[in-house]
Amino acid sequence: MNVPHHEFARVPVPEELLSALRARFAGRFATSEAVRAHHGKDESAHPPALPDGVVFAHSTEEVADTVKLCRIHGVPVIAYGVGSSVEGQVLAVHGGICLDLSQMNRVLAVNQADLDARVQAGVTRKQLNQELHGTGLFFPIDPGADATLGGMAATRASGTNAVRYGTMRENVLGATVVLADGRVIKTGTRARKSSAGYDLTRLFVGSEGTLGIITELTVRLYPLPEAVSSAVCAFPDMDEAVAAVIETIQLGVPVARIELLDRFAIAAVNRHSKTSLKEAPTLFFEFHGSPASVEEQARLVQDIAGGHGGMEFQWATRPEDRSRLWQARHDAYFACLQLRPGSRSLTTDVCVPISRLAECVSATRADIEASGFTAPILGHVGDGNFHVAILVNPEDAAELERAHELNRRLVRRALDMEGTCTGEHGVGLGKQEFLPTEHGEGALDVMRAIKHALDPDNLLNPGKILPG
Repeated sequence: MNVPHHEFARVPVPEELLSALRARFAGRFATSEAVRAHHGKDESAHPPALPDGVVFAHSTEEVADTVKLCRIHGVPVIAYGVGSSVEGQVLAVHGGICLDLSQMNRVLAVNQADLDARVQAGVTRKQLNQELHGTGLFFPIDPGADATLGGMAATRASGTNAVRYGTMRENVLGATVVLADGRVIKTGTRARKSSAGYDLTRLFVGSEGTLGIITELTVRLYPLPEAVSSAVCAFPDMDEAVAAVIETIQLGVPVARIELLDRFAIAAVNRHSKTSLKEAPTLFFEFHGSPASVEEQARLVQDIAGGHGGMEFQWATRPEDRSRLWQARHDAYFACLQLRPGSRSLTTDVCVPISRLAECVSATRADIEASGFTAPILGHVGDGNFHVAILVNPEDAAELERAHELNRRLVRRALDMEGTCTGEHGVGLGKQEFLPTEHGEGALDVMRAIKHALDPDNLLNPGKILPG
């Protein structure tokens, strides 16, 4: 069981520290209720937990200075991007100082010949792609929200393009990291491979700010595809839709995206985005490549879908039509919230081997219907990852506990199928109770040893990832 917020002990923040931060950062250090409230919540159903102050950093040096001051006084530090996390990663459950990195938003270098870029942690994915306009390159990792790249690295984000381009794990070449004692280290190089020592880059990618604070990243870029085509296809039921996905992947079709929305999610999208999609389980596809390869991929997938009862494909080849289609998909989370006005979403995201996906989705849909919750299913199903948005009244403790129990059943189901409790959202506060089952106590002991070695005073985002 996760520990309720009120049971976490807040660390006292001495006035001496607040005065030192005011002197160091002047107008870029805030303790007002409004600023603290903004930085004490995310997109999760977890109740807010406000920091005691917020530093708006502009450089790696300023991050290091903040960490050093907080270490002197034994005060926690929580890194913050745009607050789009959904497992409580940015909540200051022990109090402390929030380090807002959103103003560290410079693209420092674009190396077209080597297909990489160096950016500050506060650069967002959309900003980077705007900077790349005219270069013939793009950054493909797309979690939906316009998250910062530092935050995406910290949570090992992925999203709609992961089935072809991978996750942040595969697309971060190196990083600049501030450690808990204020030291600054650089991990990785711009080389495409290395066997020199421990892979520290991937140690920090996915660590959710508990081992160090990422201030700069070197990321992979990709050539813009010569041709892009998108399609939408409805299916008679979820089983047939997922079976079409499994066959597509097993045949090795190099699709760029395959997204699943159940009929509840489609109804929400139609209402929110003014689309007129058939209200049935639906797959969104996107194909990248040369004109000939895109046509071949699309024809093969259309044949596969037809064999599973897929209804007429709706094609989108013009850029404006594709943008409208995928914007509707990206807005699905907010659209689903409107199915129950005033609700919050307890959003989960298990991932299972592709061969078990149909079984897991089908059993989950039956469990949702038996529970009485409104809980649309959406998924990056090309890599076996799907989400359930359980709409809850956050003020109703009994209802919230029933929603958590529904989530527990889903996670146990995924783990029984040799999957994971989180494919891309991360652990934060919400998934800690499942780590012993997924990894075993031996592996957790190793994780705790790494945490203690790098952050012996437990000051970097305490209370996250590792169960107490």
